[in-house]
Order: sequence, then structure tokens, then C-alpha cells
Amino acid sequence: MAAKTNPFQFIQQTRAEIAKVVWPSRREVVLTTVMVFIMASLFAVFFFFVDFLIRMGLEFVLGLVG
Repeated sequence: MAAKTNPFQFIQQTRAEIAKVVWPSRREVVLTTVMVFIMASLFAVFFFFVDFLIRMGLEFVLGLVG
């Protein structure tokens, strides 16, 4: 059976847990955001070329058949 917590205790416990959180600095947020954009761009370019190669291969194979 779960222990019951009244709303006041819940708020106290929530504030205590939030106080333990280590928030990232502005510099860390900016750096990780830039890294996400760079990686997303690299993946987009990579998959563009993979899609292009697959399309060219299929067109070649279908050209042989048709």
C-alpha cells in the first residue's frame, strides 16, 4: 500500500528535488544547440547523397529491364 502524502508535503518534496537540479550554463546551452544544428545538417547531407545513390541505382536497374 502506497504512503499518502498531503499536498503541503508534496510541494516541499518537489521544491527539495528541484533544488538538487544542476542547470546548464548559457554557454553550455548555446554550444549544445549549435552542435545539434551541425549534426542535423551533416545527417541531412548524408541522407541526401544516400537517397541520390539509391535512386540512381534503381533508375539504372530499371533502365536495363525496360
